[in-house]
Amino acid sequence: MATTERQQQEQENPLLEGLRLKRTPEPCVLVIFGASGDLTRRKLLPALYSLAFRRLLPEQFAVLGVARTESSDDEFREQMKEAVQKHGRDEFRDEVWESLAEGMRYIAIDFADEAGEDRVSRCLAKLDEERGTRGNRVYYFAVPPSAFETLVQEIAERRGREGWSRLIVEKPFGHDLASARHLNGVLTEHFTENEVFRIDHYLGKETVQNMLALRFANGIFEPIWNRQFIDHVEITVAESIGIEGRAAFYEEQGAIRDIFQNHLLQLVALTAMEPPIDFTAESVRNEKVKVLRSMHTPGPKHVVRGQYGRGFVEGIEVPGYREEEGVDAESTTETFVAAKLFVDNWRWADTPFYVRAGKRLARRETTIAIQFQRAPHPPFDELASDGLRPNVLLVHIQPNEGVALEIGAKVPGQGMAIRSVHMDFLYGGAFRTGLPEAYERLILDAMLGDATLFTRTDEVEEQWALVDAIVAAWSRDRPTFPNYAAGTWGPSAADDLLSRDGRAWRRH
Repeated sequence: MATTERQQQEQENPLLEGLRLKRTPEPCVLVIFGASGDLTRRKLLPALYSLAFRRLLPEQFAVLGVARTESSDDEFREQMKEAVQKHGRDEFRDEVWESLAEGMRYIAIDFADEAGEDRVSRCLAKLDEERGTRGNRVYYFAVPPSAFETLVQEIAERRGREGWSRLIVEKPFGHDLASARHLNGVLTEHFTENEVFRIDHYLGKETVQNMLALRFANGIFEPIWNRQFIDHVEITVAESIGIEGRAAFYEEQGAIRDIFQNHLLQLVALTAMEPPIDFTAESVRNEKVKVLRSMHTPGPKHVVRGQYGRGFVEGIEVPGYREEEGVDAESTTETFVAAKLFVDNWRWADTPFYVRAGKRLARRETTIAIQFQRAPHPPFDELASDGLRPNVLLVHIQPNEGVALEIGAKVPGQGMAIRSVHMDFLYGGAFRTGLPEAYERLILDAMLGDATLFTRTDEVEEQWALVDAIVAAWSRDRPTFPNYAAGTWGPSAADDLLSRDGRAWRRH
């Protein structure tokens, strides 16, 4: 779409009023450790280009890529240019790219090599002189957790007196509660909590953030957002893909550490949290922590794990998990987790939160479904053509971002026939503009020092405490895997989790 056409549409759309307020960070250098990796190519550089495209980056800005792979500045720039052209969401403009690429540098080092770290320090000092970045640094750790401790110590030792330093840490943040506490100890030994940004890219998605607006900016929802009016909540994080060649990572993590511990529990916290006193980082995160602390460990009957076998996804036959390259032929690593959770507080007492996450499911989708109680006197039950269903508020987080409200409505014509219909709000239709990628918002927020969408130490530890308790119960038995076919919605036991309560998973 041409720029003038896009601008004209934005001017004609009153819903975009107030959305063009720009926040520009102070001058800084973004240092990416692990810059030769897939994350940098697919997400980080395309995100930086989109920020540059919208002039949201400071004029005095630079990017320093650091990795073990040998490469030169020019080679790095060319590789990143190709990555932006392939994965970027905006049209490629030479002038935008040149302004970004002018401040890009690359250094190949071993992260444990002090001489290499000295080269990084010298390069940063030179960038301060050439680009006017004033000693301000954002360090992005796109590396395995095993490299964190060395990097943190090296950065702390070479920290300058001028400017600020912030650390963005990718997940997984630890493997269990003990390792997470160790990593937190390493970080807080040298940096304060407000200098550490633990990233969960789900929190950067527009529709996840919209949960706060949906609840707290609309007087029709907050008064009924409780156990008196809501029957139950369903949260689904489904992926149709397999492990994508990451056998070593997935064999160690499994679905409960890869998705449940972070993405899924964060969605529960955002759905269940109390209204914060304001929308500062500490206020929002305080309320999320209260939710996590209120959740008790589900019993064995309330947790289901699964592993996919051979099956068909979108008409294509795919191998089972144990047939994936690099996976143990007798692996007991779960690729699916479902659970019935309770938040034991005044608002949600006895209201179940049914959650599920998995690989090789029927399709890719992330949704939050809030099902309300049935009307106490349903005079239209006999008139409903498809059985009058309870009202449901459905939040689509991906891939089709939006919100839908399911209500009962009269079918046109003679007589009184009732059918369930949807009132839909789609981001693309309402705002007529592409949604920003999660990494755009998160990188920009880190540069601005806004930690609202990042997880705090106590959040991480509460999440791990719950996961550790579940995993400990699993260690006492050996599951029968595989127990669901690729392309389905998981093992039958996950359906039983709801059917025992007279409910069923939504088929969106």
